[in-house]
Amino acid sequence: MSVFEWLGKSEAPETSGTEAPSAREALELSVIEALKTIFDPEIPVNIYDLGLIYGLAIDPESAHVDIQMTLTAPGCPVAQTFPGEVERRVMEVPGIQSAKVELVWDPPWTRDRMSEAAMLTLGML
Repeated sequence: MSVFEWLGKSEAPETSGTEAPSAREALELSVIEALKTIFDPEIPVNIYDLGLIYGLAIDPESAHVDIQMTLTAPGCPVAQTFPGEVERRVMEVPGIQSAKVELVWDPPWTRDRMSEAAMLTLGML
């Protein structure tokens, strides 16, 4: 499963050959790269490859990002602080003015949401 399928897309943003991505696509890729710099405090894998990001919606006109994410377990000790950290990191992306992170628990996170890179890092492949 590709990372874009996780976000409800059938494939990565389309670019053909040397065609540069649109401003929206470039902003989305920048936000994803920012998410990849945030690591789960208990697992040495970033939250994006771990499959904790369930939804990502960017409004380029208002420069706002809405993120739906989960944690590996509902009783995770960082549940109160982690969304704020994710918001702060995303707002560091040039072109983003505001961000809102919503914690969701349905569907529950499973290892099936992890990327192959995450599984390889954790010795699961």
